[in-house]
Amino acid sequence: MKTSLISLSLSALLLSCGLATAAPAEHKEFEATLYAHFQAGAAQQRTFTLSFDYPGLDRPGIVDWRVELVRPGGRTALRWRGRATLAASSVSVAVPWSGRIGRSPAPPGIYQVKLHAVLRGDGHEAVSQDWEIAVGKPSQPRMPRFQPLPGATSSPAAAPAPGTLPYTVYLGNLHSQTKHSDGGAEVTACKGAQPPLSSPYGPDAAFAFAHKQGLDILLASEHNHMYDGSDGSAPDADAGKARALYQAGLASADAYTQAHPGFLALYGMEWGVINNGGHLNIFNSRELLGWETNARGELMADTRTPRGDYAALYTLMRERGWVGQFNHPAQTGQFMVNGVPLAYTPDGDEVMALCEVVNSTAFSTSLSESETRRSHFEAACNRLLEAGYHVAFSTNQDNHCANWGASYTNRTGILVPAGAALTRDSFIDALKARRVFATMDKGSQLVLSANGRMMGERFRNRGPLELVANFASSTGKQVAAVAIMEGVPGRKGQVTQLSDKATTSFIPAPGEHFYYARITQDDGKVLWSAPVWVTQE
Repeated sequence: MKTSLISLSLSALLLSCGLATAAPAEHKEFEATLYAHFQAGAAQQRTFTLSFDYPGLDRPGIVDWRVELVRPGGRTALRWRGRATLAASSVSVAVPWSGRIGRSPAPPGIYQVKLHAVLRGDGHEAVSQDWEIAVGKPSQPRMPRFQPLPGATSSPAAAPAPGTLPYTVYLGNLHSQTKHSDGGAEVTACKGAQPPLSSPYGPDAAFAFAHKQGLDILLASEHNHMYDGSDGSAPDADAGKARALYQAGLASADAYTQAHPGFLALYGMEWGVINNGGHLNIFNSRELLGWETNARGELMADTRTPRGDYAALYTLMRERGWVGQFNHPAQTGQFMVNGVPLAYTPDGDEVMALCEVVNSTAFSTSLSESETRRSHFEAACNRLLEAGYHVAFSTNQDNHCANWGASYTNRTGILVPAGAALTRDSFIDALKARRVFATMDKGSQLVLSANGRMMGERFRNRGPLELVANFASSTGKQVAAVAIMEGVPGRKGQVTQLSDKATTSFIPAPGEHFYYARITQDDGKVLWSAPVWVTQE
């Protein structure tokens, strides 16, 4: 094994210089991303780019990082270590690789590049990221023939072709902010999260921008505790004004949807705080939830929800019929119930339908879908699945700048029955059925079937089980790697790879299982199907 040391030291940038803007405390957390080119030139040389950020960092800190190159089969081939000084702006580190292992060229195959980074002091959570790369020309997996499902622009009336599944795919970004909380900044002036209620662009602008960008669905998910105009509590805030602002956002979404058939504008909230909390989106609440009060004791919301009490929130959501999404989940310190992170409750299982598996950076200023900073949360989503949650994967942009849907090509695919209109009700029904896939390529689709049943379903099975990962690309992308993943709900163990074949037939062991498909394209972009949940008799 070869080890090298790369170090980087950057001087701190002073906020008074105007080169950085302090982010609200809500977004003060350590972020680390890894960018690895999937394909390389003939010599297989490439550079891995590490990006570190901490919005609103009070003083310079040291980031210790490690990058590993893992061979097909799981053995670590190379390791790099280093440290970086993180000050008031983001830091990038370049890690060059020659394409060789020792003195020899790396054998062809699909490798993994893994990043582990931690900011020293104060108990900051370590961040782990991993992405696949192709070395040489690995053999391509055989894929079943699959007629792509029609999208919103298909005609006539988005009807499926003969022999295809009877669904229409709608592509959405289910996580974004506007000036109703800490988003909506002009791209040219956007340096991170904005002071609440201070930016120029609100929900109307967001819906129009996303619609023009080609999205079918946009959710403006505003931070529930910022309607008083602060990141904390504002003693002189007007409670009536805060509640009215939330209702104005709902009315804006309803009006835009009605005026633009075929586009679904949604308005909801991102509930919770990051530190000792965890963000989750609620898609269909007509009530603003909160815990903050002004100096007169008036609640800055319609309905009181205790801060950090996720068990009580899940119960309220079940009672109201609301549906949620785990946003950028961390593996420790978030979504705590009785001191346990990512803890299962039956009410939570009923209402939490989605888990973000990949996001483009929340503070991207890209207008060309070219953002390279992306965060990967599959490990945390897998922990939720192993805890017993029935969640499908989503991928969103968490836009805080005025580039809703334009930072990257990732989308959440929603399958609505053919012939049914795209409405809030049909959208919520699709989420409840977990008819959802996550794609980093808006031109590609992935649908998992199990003995002919659709992803998202829960069923009993006797005898063989055939899993089929159905992939389609409208732009001619090919599949470089397939992974059929397997886990056991409630086991609280590890999700493992069952197969590298798109069609996999076997007899499961008796008991409970879940399976999902992950596909890597020949350009490195990844898709995740929703799981199926199988009780094998």
